[in-house]
Amino acid sequence: MDWKIELIAIPVTDVDRAKDFYTKIGFNLDQDNAQGDLRFVQLTPPGSACSICIGKGMPQGEPGSVRGVHIVVASADDAYKKLLDAGVDVNPVEELSWGKFVYFADPDGNEWAVQELPIK
Repeated sequence: MDWKIELIAIPVTDVDRAKDFYTKIGFNLDQDNAQGDLRFVQLTPPGSACSICIGKGMPQGEPGSVRGVHIVVASADDAYKKLLDAGVDVNPVEELSWGKFVYFADPDGNEWAVQELPIK
């Protein structure tokens, strides 16, 4: 039996601001549906089998409370440049023995790690 993580809820205060942020850094907008007081927005990083959802009217936790979600990329240097070009406050590439990393946060303070895996 496979156990696949396919959706991670990211709590935000302003759905449109967060949607703009994530699409600006390259996430694909999969859906944006509203019905009454409920709004569900699903976005997926390019090449990922796992999406994120943002919205209102659904339990997600406190905005800015997500920490430690990793996005794996082929090049941390390219990711750093893409984030910088998109106007994101991102730290310089950090090289560790288990990979290269850059870190950034969305407008609500949800923190992301972008990792280039080491060559084996």
